[in-house]
Amino acid sequence: MTRCWSMAVRGTAAALATVLGLAGCGLGSPEEPVPTPTTTVEAPVRGDRSGPPKPDAPVVWPLTGVETKQVKQRPAVSVKVENAVEARPQRGLVEADIVWEEVVEGGITRFVATYHSNIPAVVEPVRSVRPMDPAIVAPLDGILAFSGGQGPFIAAVKRLGTQAIIMDDGDGGFSRDPGRAAPHNVIGRVSSFIAQSDGKRTSPPPAQFEYAREVGKGSAPRAGKPAQVVDVRLSRAQRTVWTWDRAHQRYLRSEGSAASVDADGRRHAARNVLVLSTEVFNTKWVDPAGAPVPEHRLAGQSGTGTLVSMGHRVTVRWSKHHHKAPIVLKTLDGREAELDPGNTWIELVPRGSGSWTVR
Repeated sequence: MTRCWSMAVRGTAAALATVLGLAGCGLGSPEEPVPTPTTTVEAPVRGDRSGPPKPDAPVVWPLTGVETKQVKQRPAVSVKVENAVEARPQRGLVEADIVWEEVVEGGITRFVATYHSNIPAVVEPVRSVRPMDPAIVAPLDGILAFSGGQGPFIAAVKRLGTQAIIMDDGDGGFSRDPGRAAPHNVIGRVSSFIAQSDGKRTSPPPAQFEYAREVGKGSAPRAGKPAQVVDVRLSRAQRTVWTWDRAHQRYLRSEGSAASVDADGRRHAARNVLVLSTEVFNTKWVDPAGAPVPEHRLAGQSGTGTLVSMGHRVTVRWSKHHHKAPIVLKTLDGREAELDPGNTWIELVPRGSGSWTVR
């Protein structure tokens, strides 16, 4: 199944060449040029890279592969969400098309939740940007909303072409929850973030992964081995467990042994769980407590991982050619891996210090 490349392409050839040349560098590398904005185009469809939809190709949501009558002409909105104990239960994660879990200072984790097909009323708690976030969201050419952050991280988000909506800058769409203690009480309204789009976003966003046309036809259920439980050790402070729910054809998330739920009681769940081994290093920046800020190195990198879906797993190799390129997944036979239609959670596991088991 081919990726939906009929999306608008941003930037001049020279700018792209420069970005590619710096792809393997961290945030301390020389600055990359600001890409030239482009206009939006019609919704992408699977199976066609350059032309209008083919009669036999269904219209699908680009970030889930789920068939729909019409794709909304709006950009993808990503929101930085906290996952410390004080932040739970969160609000709005259930509606996300894609959620990335990453390790930050002290071994706790935070999420980058991306919305397009479903828009929640609110997302909470919104927190600050981290150094790997620019590379995570850049391929979407959309919006990243967060409470604040260190200057170099914010600059990298903007330099790679993502529109930043920041509470600390007075941007709209943020408020405080009086029922929670600061700083774990920032509420974000995704509809407001969409309304603040600068009009230069790719709308709708480009697909980030390949999807099978039908549930149960992805690479994992088609050729993989059984997978009932995915036990992910991200750090000493964070263990994430995914358990297969056959009745609803999804994996249920737990924080260790405790069910991971939204504030309204809905269980956090995923059709696809993608576990990727990544190199993590400490940047030269520190948090207010003096702890070094870690970064998952993604751009210009590759590694191994496991794709889990529909009660099965398959080993994959991942690569990300440069900051603005999406993750490419291939099975061990060299074919591009296909996810099953539905939402996806991605676990970024530190190579060497983290681990995962599937049983």
